[in-house]
Amino acid sequence: MGTKVIWLGHATYQIETAGKTILLDPFLTGNPSATISADSLSAEAIIVSHGHGDHVGDTVEIAKRTSALVIANFEIAEWMQKQGVENVHPQHIGGAHQYDFGTIKLTIAHHGSMLPDGSNGGSPCGVLLKLAEGTIYFAADTGLFYDMTLIGEEGVDLAILPIGDNFTMGPEDSVKATKFIAPKRVTPMHYNTWPLIEQDAVAWAEQIKAQTTAEPVVLEPGESFEL
Repeated sequence: MGTKVIWLGHATYQIETAGKTILLDPFLTGNPSATISADSLSAEAIIVSHGHGDHVGDTVEIAKRTSALVIANFEIAEWMQKQGVENVHPQHIGGAHQYDFGTIKLTIAHHGSMLPDGSNGGSPCGVLLKLAEGTIYFAADTGLFYDMTLIGEEGVDLAILPIGDNFTMGPEDSVKATKFIAPKRVTPMHYNTWPLIEQDAVAWAEQIKAQTTAEPVVLEPGESFEL
């Protein structure tokens, strides 16, 4: 059946796999790079990497409307329930769980996680999605860290890395991260949403080609490719 990966802008992805739709950090409302609205999305599962508003985004609205399962760290899962989201599954860093579409394992990420109302969002996380067609590493918001080499040992087919700088890794560090992870393909996110995180993704892709063994995949919001 294949796995389709769609970039919806910023750090928001739609993954279609095993007859299911999974959303990663669905931030559409207030996202100037989004090409669709939150009310046009449906999903069986939503994964939230950390508590910041540009990642929690429209999770509550989508989950209530579609009854999607929200997967996040324990603190965010508890917060979601307080917002009226009934279908949640808490995980935490280093822990894996098998779902009907594949296995999710949460990884470390170096960032913050305060929720939009100031609540404690626990520790920020990256996400390893082990699917039938391959393994995706969604680094989410993070700085560079050497333990990415351990994540790479999981056998990563696609790495999704931030390149925006200022709040996350910039282009140079994301090239180093690609060397650590050694994925088959790598795609950039968390850039060009606002002037503060503007980057030249084409120039970044040239550095990926020159310095790593990965194939760079640069998308425009709304574009997709097969895993």
